[in-house]
Amino acid sequence: MTTDILIVGSGCAGLYAALHLPKEKTVTIITKTDVESNDSFLAQGGMCMLKDPDDFDSYFEDTLKAGHYENDKTSVEIMIKSSPDVVADLVSYGVDFQKEADGSFCFTREGAHSEKRILFHKDITGKEITSHLLAQVRTLKNVTILEHTTLLDLLCEENTCYGAVVQTEDGSVSRISADYTMLATGGIGGLYRHSTNFRHLTGDAIAIALKHNIPTKDLNYIQIHPTTLYGKEKGERSFLISESVRGEGALLYDKNMNRFVNELLPRDLLTEAIYAQMEKDGTDFVWEDLRPIPEEELELHFPNIVAHCKKMGYDVTKECIPVVPAQHYFMGGIEVDHNSKTSMERLYAIGETACNGVHGKNRLASNSLLESLVFAKRAALDLSENYTNAGDKGNTISSDISCETDLEALANEYRDLLLPKLKHKKH
Repeated sequence: MTTDILIVGSGCAGLYAALHLPKEKTVTIITKTDVESNDSFLAQGGMCMLKDPDDFDSYFEDTLKAGHYENDKTSVEIMIKSSPDVVADLVSYGVDFQKEADGSFCFTREGAHSEKRILFHKDITGKEITSHLLAQVRTLKNVTILEHTTLLDLLCEENTCYGAVVQTEDGSVSRISADYTMLATGGIGGLYRHSTNFRHLTGDAIAIALKHNIPTKDLNYIQIHPTTLYGKEKGERSFLISESVRGEGALLYDKNMNRFVNELLPRDLLTEAIYAQMEKDGTDFVWEDLRPIPEEELELHFPNIVAHCKKMGYDVTKECIPVVPAQHYFMGGIEVDHNSKTSMERLYAIGETACNGVHGKNRLASNSLLESLVFAKRAALDLSENYTNAGDKGNTISSDISCETDLEALANEYRDLLLPKLKHKKH
């Protein structure tokens, strides 16, 4: 198969990039499962926005402080200053952020934020944004979406990418020749026992980058979300109890129902405090109390969380719920510049699979959707401005992946390549 531009991944980064690519170019989006099974759809809390120029310094400092001042300051500045433009795009696509009575945006606050600056849609902000992006992409005649199509390898020669080798829905192995390739394959949560991520997100693109000596960055910077609903089932995706719940007043208790921590600490520090309390108490979880939040606010702002907890046997208006930390986000990834270009020619990386340094050592709450969108658009515009044809080069390059390849063994090979890099003291 031949396409002008190949995008690997159907989350918000891949979709938003597709919307800003030239309409005269053929674009193919492939996704490992179905088009909606990505973490962008799962994001609950919201998306940050520079609501007022006077808030820039505070927002900038909050992001750096949460990231332990290891952030790329230029990336942070780009992200924050680009946020109004991104929000305008989303609103034009029909995204419905919560509004005040006068029609202005309603902002909420989360842990480590000094101000309310987070846009939201109930507690399904990711679904609201990504579903509208998907609907827009589906109107484009130049874009083809291939579901259940897995990236196996890149087609590259002399440090230049000319497409990819993939496994298609019928199980066969094929090659897709492309002038440019964008990797938007998401995170690494599928490698962990406890994770809020979909199980099929196993860092494939990052392992492939390691295979081809494409520089990566901060692969040991893994964020553990402090509050997911505790359950004994193995292999199930951990259900997130949003940061916004604590931002609106939810409290954390030890086994004796006493508060033990400031609930609005940055995620990594709060996670450490929870682990320490669990060890002290000899328990597998701590308690989260949503009852300080007015019942009407719970139903309006967090209906999905309330419903899921009820399904699991907890009435959050009357009782506490057990919560435990779980792997949530990956700050590291394939190293890219401020336009999301990798070290390999004709290859971009965007979203959680990329690392432009914006998050530093620890991501500030609700910066993930924004960062993905900002740098996906920059990638699309940079690609468009510098576009050159590569011909059908991808179909002439030899590959060590063929129809005879043991794909299970290949997956294990990639895991063995990646796992030693993902060293975290608790997981």
